[in-house]
Amino acid sequence: MRAIIFVTDDDAVRTSIARRLGRSQHTVRTFDSGEALLEALDHEIPDIIFLDLKMPGMDGLETLKRLCPKAPQALTIMLTAYGTVEVAVEAMKLGAYDFLIKSVDLSSLDPVVNRAMEFLKLQRRVQLETQQAAGQYALSALVAESPKMRMLVAHIQELARNAKTTVLLQGETGTGKEFIARVLHHNSPRQGSPFVGVNCTAIPQELFESELFGYERGAFTGAYERKPGLCEQAEGGTLFLDEIGDLNLAMQAKLLRVLQERSLKRLGGRDEIEVEFRLIAATNRDLRREVAQGRFREDLFYRLNVVTLELPPLRERAEDILPLAIQALIRHSTEFRKDVRDIDAEARALLERYSYPGNIRELHNIIERGVIFCKGKVLTASDLPHELHEAQQLPVTALTSEQHPRLRIEMVLGKHTLEDIEQAIIEETVRLADFNKSRAAKLLNITRFALDRRLKKAAEIDHGG
Repeated sequence: MRAIIFVTDDDAVRTSIARRLGRSQHTVRTFDSGEALLEALDHEIPDIIFLDLKMPGMDGLETLKRLCPKAPQALTIMLTAYGTVEVAVEAMKLGAYDFLIKSVDLSSLDPVVNRAMEFLKLQRRVQLETQQAAGQYALSALVAESPKMRMLVAHIQELARNAKTTVLLQGETGTGKEFIARVLHHNSPRQGSPFVGVNCTAIPQELFESELFGYERGAFTGAYERKPGLCEQAEGGTLFLDEIGDLNLAMQAKLLRVLQERSLKRLGGRDEIEVEFRLIAATNRDLRREVAQGRFREDLFYRLNVVTLELPPLRERAEDILPLAIQALIRHSTEFRKDVRDIDAEARALLERYSYPGNIRELHNIIERGVIFCKGKVLTASDLPHELHEAQQLPVTALTSEQHPRLRIEMVLGKHTLEDIEQAIIEETVRLADFNKSRAAKLLNITRFALDRRLKKAAEIDHGG
C-alpha cells in the first residue's frame, strides 16, 4: 500500500482518481491547487504525487520546482490534457518521474502507477543495500588488534582518500582481499558509483575479453545486441580484478593497454570509449616470482604495483581471532534468528590455537556452523568442528607459507617428547614444501638422505616397529 496525492482543479477527475486508486488499497488524498499541496507537504510525505500542469494560481511546473526540495523521494507524475514534447522535457528536467495525458476514463493510469510502484520498490531496496554496505564496509568495522592489522588500516585510510591510486592486494586465499577492496571503495569519494568485482578465474579465458570490454551487435555468433563491458560498468567507481595472477599473457597485454590509454574498444567496435575507474587488483600469487618465470608481464606488474598491501594470514594476527569470531557470531546469530551471545572459555582457547589454513573465510565458516548447532546462548567447544579439537594436539604449526616459512612450536612438558617435536617439525615442513622431499630437506638444512632416514624412523614408530 502506498500513499498517493492527486492534485488537479478538475473535480470530476479528482473524484474518479480517488475512487479508482482507493479500490487498490492505496491511501489517496486529493487537492485542488499547488498551494494546498505544498502546505500539506509540511506534515506528510507521499510516495507518489500526480500533479496537473494547468491550474489556476500556481501552475504545475512552478509547483514541481517548489515540492522537490520538500519531498525529494516522492515520484511526481505530471498530468496534462495538452501534452507537448517541450513541456514534457521541461518537467523531466525539474525532476518529474513521468508524464501522463489526462482523460476522464483514466485508461492509462494503472500502467503508470504499477511502473511507479516497481520503481519505488527497487529504489528502497537499493537504498537499504547501500545503507547496509556503508555499515558493513565502514573503516570502524575493520578488526585491527594486531600490530600488522593496525598498520594495514592506517594505509587503507590514506588510500581511501586518494581514490585514483591503483592498489594491488596480495595475500593467501581467505585473507579478505575483496572485503578490503570494498572498504577502500565505500570509504572513498567513489562510494556513490559502482563497485564491479571480477573473479579472473570464474570467467573462461575465451570469454574474458568480451566480458571485460564488451561487444557490438554482430561481433560474433550470438551477439544479438550491444553489451557494455565490465570496465564501462565501473565508470566513475571501482573495478576489482580478483586473482589477476591467473590471467593469460594475451589478456594481460589487452588489459595493460586499457590501463595506459584509459580507453577501450568493444569487441567488433571501431570507436575508442574513454573509461575512468579506480583499479584494485588482488592475487594469492607472488607476482614478482611470476614475472621472473615469464608467466606475468613485467610492464603490467609495474602498472599494478603502485601501492601494494600485504594482507597477513590469520595465524600471523592471533590477537584478531577472537574479535573476528565475536563479530561473525553476532552476524550469524542475527541471520539465523538465534540468541547466541558469547563464546565460552574452552571454545575461545580452541579458536585461538587453530592455525586457520583457510584464514578468515574458514573462521567465518566455523562460527556459522557453531551458531547453527548451538543449543543455548553461549557457543561451547562441543559446537566447534572436530578439526579444532584435533589441532590442539599438534605441537607444531606453520605461521607463514611465504619464501621463508616459520614454525610455531608449543611443547607441553610432560606430554610431548623431543621425538614428538622432531617428527611434527618434519611433517609440517614436508607439507609446506608441497610434499617435495628435496625442498623440505633444504628448508630443514639437512640432506635428503637424513630426511628419508628420519621419516622412515617415524613410520616405524607409528607402526609399532
